[in-house]
Amino acid sequence: MPPLEQKSLRLKRPDFADVPESRRRNMSAIRPRDTKPEHIVRQLLHRLGYRFRLHRKDLPGHPDIVFPGRWKVIFVHGCFWHRHGCRNSVLPRTRREWWEAKLHRNVERDEAALARLRKLEWSPLVIWECEIGDKEALAQVLHKHLGPPGSRTV
Repeated sequence: MPPLEQKSLRLKRPDFADVPESRRRNMSAIRPRDTKPEHIVRQLLHRLGYRFRLHRKDLPGHPDIVFPGRWKVIFVHGCFWHRHGCRNSVLPRTRREWWEAKLHRNVERDEAALARLRKLEWSPLVIWECEIGDKEALAQVLHKHLGPPGSRTV
């Protein structure tokens, strides 16, 4: 899609004049990468013996964790921002329509990135923020997706 058409799909950003300053500070502090859930997954991977690269900008969706030799990637998604559907993904009461549209675009962008990665023969895994509490279950999911540590084959 040409940049001009893509720009027109964006929603007009509200002025947020009625939003309390404390909420503005909270929302502006949210980072797109190197989040706490991502750090937890990376620490677990490292403890399990896996080595990886971070945030490859040349891959669709800019995966959080990349295993180039295995052709595998991992996205660590926040439940709210990527609409997981769990109790952590409740829409705010204010500006509901704006949030629905914004978060719907995030989901569409995620689906498109996963489809492009699969087309390029990469194997993606999405780990949701609410799933990282159970380290043993997460370790099993990671091992199943990646295979044994140290191997470089698919």
